[in-house]
Amino acid sequence: MDRRVLAKVGSVVLALAVASVGLALVAAGGDHQNPPVTQEPAWDSPRTRQLAVRACFDCHSNETVWPAYASVAPFSWMVQEHVDEGRAMLNFSEFDRPQEEVGEAAEVVANGEMPMWQYTAMHPTARLTAQETEDLVAGLRATLGAGDDDLRSADRRGHLEDEDD
Repeated sequence: MDRRVLAKVGSVVLALAVASVGLALVAAGGDHQNPPVTQEPAWDSPRTRQLAVRACFDCHSNETVWPAYASVAPFSWMVQEHVDEGRAMLNFSEFDRPQEEVGEAAEVVANGEMPMWQYTAMHPTARLTAQETEDLVAGLRATLGAGDDDLRSADRRGHLEDEDD
């Protein structure tokens, strides 16, 4: 191949690489501004709040700590989506409005569904020990006052199903 053709191809490849990096930084998805905290729940203890901050607040509050990779596409899109969805379901910073998933918060932690493994893989401090998980679950139940009726209903349904057998 001719040197001039190789030089032009090299220039195009370099330009595309620079453009890709530029787009990744510009098309980050979201401005990563945190809305104001309007009201937190009446925490049962400072320990519950501290555990929730560690394991839940980045996606379920208006106090998100945005990591550096949240400004680089395509990671930024995923992070923004998780935060938007998390805040919509349960937002510990907006307890002056109804919370869609408040009744399930303790159970999803107890079942190991939250925090998400993708999150804890990137945020080791969010990994809870078995005792911390128990403490957070108990604290969420005490703080949110939700889930107990759901558990009792599930227990009753389970006992009724057992009796039917």
